[in-house]
Amino acid sequence: MKCLLIFAIVWGLLMVLDLSGLCHAASAQTGWLAGVARVDVTPQKSMWLAGYAMRDHPSDGTLHPLFVKALVLKDGAGHQALLITSDVLGFPKDMSDRIRDRLKDQFQLSRAEIILSSSHTHSGPVLGDSIRVIYPLDEAQIEKIARYSARLEDQVVECAARALSSMKPARLFSGNGITRFAVNRRNNPEAAILDTHDLKGPSDHAVPVLKVVGEDDALMAAAFGYACHATVLASYQWCGDYPGFAQIELEKAYPGATALFFAGCGADQNALPRRTVPFAQQYGRELAAAVERVLSENINELSPALKTEYKEVELAFGTPPTHEQLEGMAKTYTGYMQRAAQRLLKQLDDGKPLRTSYPYPVQIWRIGNQALVTLGGEVVVDYAILVKKTLGRETFVLGYCNDLMSYIPSVRVLHEGGYEGADFQIGYGMPTKWADDIESRILAAARELAAKVGIAINDSAQGGIGP
Repeated sequence: MKCLLIFAIVWGLLMVLDLSGLCHAASAQTGWLAGVARVDVTPQKSMWLAGYAMRDHPSDGTLHPLFVKALVLKDGAGHQALLITSDVLGFPKDMSDRIRDRLKDQFQLSRAEIILSSSHTHSGPVLGDSIRVIYPLDEAQIEKIARYSARLEDQVVECAARALSSMKPARLFSGNGITRFAVNRRNNPEAAILDTHDLKGPSDHAVPVLKVVGEDDALMAAAFGYACHATVLASYQWCGDYPGFAQIELEKAYPGATALFFAGCGADQNALPRRTVPFAQQYGRELAAAVERVLSENINELSPALKTEYKEVELAFGTPPTHEQLEGMAKTYTGYMQRAAQRLLKQLDDGKPLRTSYPYPVQIWRIGNQALVTLGGEVVVDYAILVKKTLGRETFVLGYCNDLMSYIPSVRVLHEGGYEGADFQIGYGMPTKWADDIESRILAAARELAAKVGIAINDSAQGGIGP
């Protein structure tokens, strides 16, 4: 009897301890889980580099490796979200759709839960059919691009799988730093930049930072951004440009951590002066220093609650060119402009009408109380300014996400015209410039999604930027 009594007492204590452990585990699961991963995607063969029409031959070396990186977050209720960052110019729609469809099929992640971001480095490889007309490609190069693009899709999914399988308890924080090397390229001629003492035009110098730490408070990941073209370099070597150097600096400063860069709305912003590796390294160090300052401060801790929304807004184009007008363009233009006009002519001759609209991706995440907005295409800085006026100064605003279809001008830039407003539309295969309601439609979609995830909206924030 005495032995039975002792056994019962011991068993009861074990049950209490076991239940206590289960309760502790359940409690731990009410916080954030996070996972990170990376895959080296540097091309192993000489290929054409993306972004510049002036190049006349394929790559001839590597300054530093190119990466796809993944950060996955899971909140206390089990909601998940995946941020993919990449050292590429941007994902064309067909590639993006295939990748996101695979992520949905394999991991049950919806479009709202996936951000497919690119740094827009002009020292990465050409992908798919994106602005292919600006490069004088032969059949061998076209085949290399096709093989590399297919492999990259596999690598993005592989990277996501690694991140999802590595999740562990984490804490999240957010804040904004600042650095000022971005210059509005529409208003400040590059040739005169060293003699310019009164920079003109809008810019967004914020450095948004998402900080992820583990249970030991060591840095797991830092996702950060900046609104500036990754066009410091124009050589023939693979390189992540200043964002790549910034990530290298941060990973040196925080061994074992993963640094992930996302591009802001910097379509009309350049780092000036530029064109040397030391300049790219300098701007990378400046950006890394801004991130480090935020990481070292007492910044906003994010509660483990995640909400995501996504929609595609049908954006209209203006009046398309006629067959006769395209014929005239094909005769008078040279280089890639001629090839672009010829492609549109062939489309009409094949009985395929020119586009009249485009399904434009807009997305919102609410991470705790941190708002994050993503926009597709090459988005000019006005959108970052307007979104922040509407949703709050601390909002993270990303461009170059989910689909690189063309430049996205504001009403101001659209009316001013020029390269971002109208001229390069044809290079992206678009028939003409966007309709005048582009800005209002995009901002209305952002407001709609913000309301769905419970982000406060400033109803008085209306109107464009500048005159």
